[in-house]
Amino acid sequence: MRELIENADLKLSFAGHETFPLRLLWLKKAHNAVADGVSNRLFAEPNAIARFGVGRNMALSMRYWADAVGTIRDDGQFLHPTEFGARLLADGGWDPYLEQAASLWAIHARLAADPRRATTFFAFNSLNVPYFEVIALQKQLEEIARARPASRASAVTIKRDVEVFIRSYVSRRDAGGEDAAEPLLAELGLLRETRYGGHFEFSRGPKPTLPDGVFAYALERFWRFYAANVPAVTVEQVSYAVGSPGRIFKLDEHSVATRLIAMEALTGGAWRWTDTAGLRQLQRVAPVDELSLLATSYRGTPQ
Repeated sequence: MRELIENADLKLSFAGHETFPLRLLWLKKAHNAVADGVSNRLFAEPNAIARFGVGRNMALSMRYWADAVGTIRDDGQFLHPTEFGARLLADGGWDPYLEQAASLWAIHARLAADPRRATTFFAFNSLNVPYFEVIALQKQLEEIARARPASRASAVTIKRDVEVFIRSYVSRRDAGGEDAAEPLLAELGLLRETRYGGHFEFSRGPKPTLPDGVFAYALERFWRFYAANVPAVTVEQVSYAVGSPGRIFKLDEHSVATRLIAMEALTGGAWRWTDTAGLRQLQRVAPVDELSLLATSYRGTPQ
């Protein structure tokens, strides 16, 4: 964790969302707008309000979230859909209107395992306490920002980012006004408020709505980015390492082991489960394609 935070080449993001959590139709709208390649100024243009049917700040937030999730990419001049974005959100794609739990879990996996999304990444990968206080989380992130000479994130910026993180994952069904629109990721039930004001806890343990295909997708990305493509990963690594499925999905060790056992069948033997002399691990026998793994979560849809 410290190596990631201290990496000067890593640009940490504490802003850009304009204080709005990700909402249901935003990724689809953004995808449709850039499907044929458009100027990277599209979301900031004066007609963005009419084009997207939201205020200017919301249009900018829509672009931020599409980029953060990885459904669009900026080549320096133009915006284009990514392969992940096209396969998920195109008309006739896996789940264009994000009606399936698999899509929400995949979106979460991309955010929570990306260290550039500083608050979300830090919260899911570094907080090991039963519950946490919002103020304490803010202070920890302020220390991280101060330790990076290039960081311009102020205490106010970080406070707002933490607020957006909380609002992104905690259901506010009883709220009114703007907060009445349920944030997309709150449906996962990963974070809840305790009976003590300003205190929150993660929901740890099995996740029945998490498909094995999304778990495998997150595991492949972890294996490649955080485990340096080693030939095998252990139950402990997949449960507790930074960026691991166990961390980002808040799975207990038994649930991780159960999922890993299922990977051999899901990958057609490309990954092989072994349990020898108490060493429980998954071995990489052949390469796999991460989007093909994710596609197994969408039965009856284009692969």
